[in-house]
Amino acid sequence: MSFPKNFAWGTATASYQIEGGAFEDGRGLSVWDMMCRKANAIWEGHNGDIACDHYHRYKDDVELMSRLGPNSYRFSISWPRVLPEGIGKVNQTGIDFYDKLVDELLKNNIEPFITLFHWDYPYELYCRGGWLNPQSPDWFAEYTKIVTDKLSDRVTKWITMNEPQCFVGYGHVDGIHAPGDKLGTAQLIRIGHNALLAHGKAVRTIRAYAKKTPEIGYAPVGIVKIPATDRKEDIEAAKRSMFSIEDKGYWNNTWWMDPVIFGQYPEDGLKHFEQFLPKDKNQDMDVISEKIDFLGVNIYNGRETEMGKDAKPKTAERIPGYPTTSFGWPVTPACLYWGTKFLYERYKKPVVITENGMTNNDWIMLDGKVHDPQRIDYLHKHLLELHRAIEEKIDIRGYFLWSFIDNFEWAEGFRQRFGIVYTDYKTLQRTPKDSAYWYKNVAESNGEYLFNK
Repeated sequence: MSFPKNFAWGTATASYQIEGGAFEDGRGLSVWDMMCRKANAIWEGHNGDIACDHYHRYKDDVELMSRLGPNSYRFSISWPRVLPEGIGKVNQTGIDFYDKLVDELLKNNIEPFITLFHWDYPYELYCRGGWLNPQSPDWFAEYTKIVTDKLSDRVTKWITMNEPQCFVGYGHVDGIHAPGDKLGTAQLIRIGHNALLAHGKAVRTIRAYAKKTPEIGYAPVGIVKIPATDRKEDIEAAKRSMFSIEDKGYWNNTWWMDPVIFGQYPEDGLKHFEQFLPKDKNQDMDVISEKIDFLGVNIYNGRETEMGKDAKPKTAERIPGYPTTSFGWPVTPACLYWGTKFLYERYKKPVVITENGMTNNDWIMLDGKVHDPQRIDYLHKHLLELHRAIEEKIDIRGYFLWSFIDNFEWAEGFRQRFGIVYTDYKTLQRTPKDSAYWYKNVAESNGEYLFNK
């Protein structure tokens, strides 16, 4: 009752959320530095200037990580820390930070999984049009080459970008994430296309310059539909709904995954969006669909779906009082079974869960510890469902718990605690939660601990 051999048991973070050191050692500004200066943009005016101060405490953090058992660590590179202007002159101190971080991880037998872009877009490039600029894919390729040249002699696991649905949609349409813009559908589609093209150029760049054979992935949101019952009709409804585009919004799977894997946009999406795509979009598809080695997906929950009387999928009603996290997100463990199953059946790519976890109302208790039984239960149930998919021969290569440490949760500031390590934001002291020790047992037993009780 264990997981596959060489399974990646990991935790995950992102650069702006944990590093701090925002104005040190030549780092340039990111759009999140800008967003945090906007009135009422971030809960209680929080910002990532210091965050968890990982920039100065990375050695202690890695040492703590090594004591807590995971064999892998997914982290992102801050583009403006490496290239303050986004392109051009390299900030040697910035790239050296990641060089030292990789060495520290390897010294502690933790495999690095590098995410090249987890939302901290260089402010200077935003001032030149950002993702709307047709040169933006080349900017990303230039940055990718610099990181590849520096780190690929030791790093073999690469993820190009994290959650395009969020940095494109939340950031440029809803305006609740950086850069805080509220643009129209035409701009949404052009930004999305440029981001997909940037992904493809990054894949090509890594393959061309990597010093060790790379394994390259991509980490969109996995928007999961769960069958309301085990009826064949409801299973079919959930699968159809999960891979359909029903409106002009950005919250879907196929617009962001089909081009990468199939080399074409989905037909139902083109009905809504084709008029906004560049005329030479088909020429870009060879680049966008550069072969990836695994599909990373961030899955936190799913939506129950059933077949309606009209033979069309519809959202099923939830029972009042259904469980939620402190973020208000529903707790639906079956999302890891159905999500990985449906994605693997459609795309035929090995799957890595690049994020999964929950916020909880955590604090240090009278005994000096942080007891988070809800998180342990959440993780236990979700991992059992992931194992259920593995038992059905779904090719799942790894699981990354979000997050290693409480951190800056974007527009929510420090309000939400996702970590298995507690951060005191006044003293910056780290306190492993009960869930950290539980996850240590899971990782070190390759999952067998899940079945002990």
